[in-house]
Amino acid sequence: MSRYGELTAKVDAFFARVQARHGSDMQCGSGCSDCCHVRLSVTAVEAHAIRELVAAWPAEQRTALVERARAAAIDRCAALDDAGRCAIYTARPITCRSHGAPIRMREGALPVVRTCFRNFTQTAPDADCVLDQQTLSALVLAVNDRDDARIDLAELLSTC
Repeated sequence: MSRYGELTAKVDAFFARVQARHGSDMQCGSGCSDCCHVRLSVTAVEAHAIRELVAAWPAEQRTALVERARAAAIDRCAALDDAGRCAIYTARPITCRSHGAPIRMREGALPVVRTCFRNFTQTAPDADCVLDQQTLSALVLAVNDRDDARIDLAELLSTC
C-alpha cells in the first residue's frame, strides 16, 4: 500500500502545481461534479484504500453511502453525494485526482491534450502541466500489486 500512497501524493502534488500556475483558468472546486457523471471502476489497490476509509466511518455514514451506491445511476459516480461532492474524497481513485488537469492521450495514432471544457478556456497549459495518460495508467498498474482486474465502484461501495 505504501507505493500507492506515494503515487497519490505525486498526482495530488502535480494537480496542485497545475492549479497554482493556472488557477485563474481552472474551475475545479468543491461541488463541481462535471467529471463525476460516469460509472467508475477502480483497481484492487484503490478499492483497498476506499474500504479502509469507509471502515473507519460511523455506521450511519456507511449506511448512507451503501444506500446511495445501490441507487446509483449508470451515468453517475456512486460516491457522488446530492450536493455534488465526493463522499470518499480522501480515498478517491487516481483518475479522480487527475481530473481537471490537462491530459495527453492518444486518439488514433495522434497524441492530443484534453481538458475539462470549463478549464483552460483563456490560456494553454504549460508543457510541464500536462499529465500523460499512458504513463499514469502504467504507474497505477505498477502499484496495483494484486491483479489488473477492475472493480465497479458502485458494487464496491454497496458492500462496504
